[in-house]
Amino acid sequence: MASLRDKLRAASAPQKKPVKPAPQDCYIRQRRIPLACFDLPGCISGDALAFMQGGAYPDCRREDFLFLDTETTGLSHGAGTVAFLVGVGYFDASDFVVRQYLMRDYDEEMFLLSHVAEDMGRSAVLCTFNGATFDLPLLQVRYTMQRMQEMYVQRPHVDLLPTARRVWKLRLKKCNLSCLEAAVLGLEREDDLPGAMVPERYFQYLKSKEFFLLEDILSHNEQDIISLAHILSRLLCLHAAPTEAGNPEDIFSLGRVYERRGKTEGARMCYRAADRGGLSCMARARMADSFRKEGNYLEAARVYERMIAARQGGIGPYIAMAKICEHKKRDIAAAIEYTRKAIILGADDPACRMDELQKRYQRLMGKARRKD
Repeated sequence: MASLRDKLRAASAPQKKPVKPAPQDCYIRQRRIPLACFDLPGCISGDALAFMQGGAYPDCRREDFLFLDTETTGLSHGAGTVAFLVGVGYFDASDFVVRQYLMRDYDEEMFLLSHVAEDMGRSAVLCTFNGATFDLPLLQVRYTMQRMQEMYVQRPHVDLLPTARRVWKLRLKKCNLSCLEAAVLGLEREDDLPGAMVPERYFQYLKSKEFFLLEDILSHNEQDIISLAHILSRLLCLHAAPTEAGNPEDIFSLGRVYERRGKTEGARMCYRAADRGGLSCMARARMADSFRKEGNYLEAARVYERMIAARQGGIGPYIAMAKICEHKKRDIAAAIEYTRKAIILGADDPACRMDELQKRYQRLMGKARRKD
């Protein structure tokens, strides 16, 4: 029988902490959404993706896409920032599948990364929202930190954020995912957890281990994945048929995309469709500039004349016409008259480079005297 001294010694001895069992996997949640809820075409040409994004892409099926979004412990790419939740979405024969990999503690990260690597390996094209700047570089760091870098698979990447900005920023000003959902998809999230609160909520969970704290994060991430598929579909449609955008600001913006890609006639089609209301001046200026760059100074002059008649563009159309008259039409008198009108119009404009206009006027006057 143990003595009282032995009992007291045993009670005062430091207690051994229970050994936490090694994790076997991360937490995985999956949801299937009927294919009928989406309108992404079954086959997507690499040319269509290249036109929309720039770069080179393979022809692919919608099943080849992997939509990816992360929820993280911070906004930096430092070693301490972890993607504690990675959601992926993909199409199969009957559904859109959303799979979410969540690490319930830091020792589950390797399992999360392993699952994501498998999904990326089965895909042909990744689709993210700001993934080129944030999600993918962060994941690469995490694979490196876990010494799993050989599992990270590079894939052609469609980052929807810069594409969305090119199309919708003129009208919407802000192009974060929630703004696009409301303005483009007609979707209003209810009781959504703001992204800025996600890290704090996860740290609360790590302290309490109460899983209900993560439900809002999982719902937020799931909706992000679903919205990626819808926005990709919408952008592909708009780049194929820009005048169907409806909003003149979007049509004008798509015209600039067409112009940047060297599709001049498509750009002019957009500018003509956007030539109304407050966008008329901008649309006509781009139209005239496209004709001028092409060397079609006759058509460019016609557009500039319409701008002058409508009192659009300030002194810009007058200067453009002065240059066309001097260098292309060889009509010095007309060039002088356009320059004179530009001087008059610019007199009350503090931003007008009046000294340059005066020099142009004097040079043209001298040219006219030598001609006589």
